[in-house]
Amino acid sequence: MQGKVKVLLAILGIDVHNRGLITVAMELRDEGMEVIYLGNSMPNEIITAALQEQVEVVGISSLGGAHLSLGSLLLRKAADVGLKDEIVFLIGGVFSPQDAEELKTLGFDGVYPPGSTKKAIVSGLRKALAAKQPSKRAPSGI
Repeated sequence: MQGKVKVLLAILGIDVHNRGLITVAMELRDEGMEVIYLGNSMPNEIITAALQEQVEVVGISSLGGAHLSLGSLLLRKAADVGLKDEIVFLIGGVFSPQDAEELKTLGFDGVYPPGSTKKAIVSGLRKALAAKQPSKRAPSGI
C-alpha cells in the first residue's frame, strides 16, 4: 500500500455511545492508518470534514436508530459533492439484519454489525478502498 490511509470516523447524529468507535479508531491506528476522530456529527458536518481533510475513508457509527435516515442523507450529500464514488463509506453499529441489507443497498461500501472483528473491518476497508481507488493502491497485499 502506498502511504497511510486517511480515515475519518464519526458518530452519526446525537448518539451518546462512543466506545465501539474509539476501539475501531485505535485498531485502525495500530494498522498504520491515519485516523481523524470527529465525534458526534450530522451528515453535513461529516461531508465537510471529509472534504477538508481529504480522507479516503469515512467510517460511521450508529447506535441511536437513525442509521437509515441519516445514513441515506450522508450518502446523498456525498454524491452531491462528488465524494460518493471517490471515497469509501463504512457503517457499523447496532441494527437489524434487514437494516444491514438496506444500508448496503443505500450504497455503504461496508456494513459492520455488533461483533465484527478487527480483521473483518480492516480487510473490508482495504478491499473497498482497492476497488474504489485502484490506481492509488499497490496491486498486491490488499
